Amino acid sequence: MNSPSSDPVRAFTRHMIATLAYRGAKVLRGAPAAFAETRCAVRSTDLEVEAEKSRTPVQVLAHIADLLAWTARLVEGGQDPREAWRASPARTWDHEVDRFFRGLEEVDAVLLQETAPAMSLERIFQGPISDAFTHIGQLAYLRRLAGSPVRGEVMVLAEVVPGRLGPDQAPPSREFD
Repeated sequence: MNSPSSDPVRAFTRHMIATLAYRGAKVLRGAPAAFAETRCAVRSTDLEVEAEKSRTPVQVLAHIADLLAWTARLVEGGQDPREAWRASPARTWDHEVDRFFRGLEEVDAVLLQETAPAMSLERIFQGPISDAFTHIGQLAYLRRLAGSPVRGEVMVLAEVVPGRLGPDQAPPSREFD
């Protein structure tokens, strides 16, 4: 078994978690107060979704925090993955923002443990981690719909650092509209 510091899959997974922190911080930073409860509705000839049935941004963020908690449990193991899932009701925006960043730190901490991950990190990426990335993109899109867009960025130039998991990320290197 590779140690956490010499395992390239763990190192890459930690980089993905740091990327999620960077992208998440960018989307969450400066969100207007009313954004948390924004709802949108989609209407077309093929599909109709009522606004009341769509998730609010705070509900999406709570789901992301749940995904991160599930990720940590999957890495640690000890239970069936289906039984390790727990959905929490959304609380306040600030609470869920804090839970998001604490969840990132928890995932990083279990990746640094000496014990081998209980499930392959590739499988964990294809599940909750990729889902979390999808939902960060959803929040970015919802910000645009709510009239508070997040500027695009050349992400290959972003300063993403494994272990830097809080809201204070490096400033964007090259943004565009």
